[in-house]
Amino acid sequence: MKKVLSLLLTLAMVATFVGCGNTQEPAAEPAATTEEAAPAEEAAPAEEAAPAEEAAPAEEAAAEESYDPVTLNVAYMPNYGSLWSVLTAKEKGFFEEVGITVNMVEFADGPTIIAAMESGSIDIGYIGQGAHKLCINGQASIFALSHISNGDALIGGPGIAKVEDLTGKKVAYSSGSSSEDILVNSLKAAGMSMDDIEAVDMDASAIVTAMLSGGVDACATWSPNSLKILEEMSDATKLTDNMTFSDTTVSLASWIVMPSYAEANRDILVRFTKALFKAMDYAADEHYDEVAQYVATQVAQDYDSVYEQRGDADWLTGKEVSEGAANGEVEKYYEIQKQGFVDAGAVEADPVPAVSDYVMLDVMVEAGQ
Repeated sequence: MKKVLSLLLTLAMVATFVGCGNTQEPAAEPAATTEEAAPAEEAAPAEEAAPAEEAAPAEEAAAEESYDPVTLNVAYMPNYGSLWSVLTAKEKGFFEEVGITVNMVEFADGPTIIAAMESGSIDIGYIGQGAHKLCINGQASIFALSHISNGDALIGGPGIAKVEDLTGKKVAYSSGSSSEDILVNSLKAAGMSMDDIEAVDMDASAIVTAMLSGGVDACATWSPNSLKILEEMSDATKLTDNMTFSDTTVSLASWIVMPSYAEANRDILVRFTKALFKAMDYAADEHYDEVAQYVATQVAQDYDSVYEQRGDADWLTGKEVSEGAANGEVEKYYEIQKQGFVDAGAVEADPVPAVSDYVMLDVMVEAGQ
């Protein structure tokens, strides 16, 4: 799948350009040398004792780096894509290795997470495709790419087989999110706009109920909501998904912070990303069953429904992201994404910022070293 995406992204580049506070505690005191070690040192020959004592500090420094402990409030959405790496880092002890404790806080969507970060209640958050427009407009900074998503979908109910059939129909979506993004892209590709439908803006959790009850004719949503609707409605049709538009855009998921937090806490972001990348290396290496169990427990969903979400994205390794940030590939992803938002009229910033103005590529590079 990664090779296919790479080819599609290369074509997309051609088509595009042609046409939250932290809580810190004092660092722990170094452990005292145990008394049991003393007799062995005294018994050693005098000529051997000195080299051994000189080597010990260097070996200890190389074996373990000291970090000031910090506790972070981390926002997520209740799905595999949001939690696959951060929960793995937590459960496997990777955050602990870099002196970080995480408090996990659930939210419904990216715009709500950014609002919570602006209020100061959240330090670090996860966003899907749609909320990236807010980063481009200066509301948040991206410090780590999570994955390339294919979890969003536009779904038609009974009698709706193509996008054009949505004319005059009630279509549920969540404004400011990837739900709105895929709806707008789908309508545009069909020569339509939001004015051609009866758009019903609602909370993400309400979309499933509205769709299953027949309260709306169609909906734009993301996994696991999209999977649940398609599973329970035998007469529903997936009209489009992220891959439908892979020739013109790329759907990204990222980890973000407030610009002010990024400026004051770069070292913490590097540490967080280092643990995240280690988790991505593990989770992307065929450990889907284990990761799905972590996620199912966190969001109180049945294991099978969470496990089905493993096909929602191209799960990048930390090594791929770090190397991509260094060689320009990751910047290219965000450039394609930005151009898609510009073409859709979703970017308010004037002039339009460079990717490097809101994406911390240097953090991704350093975290992978």
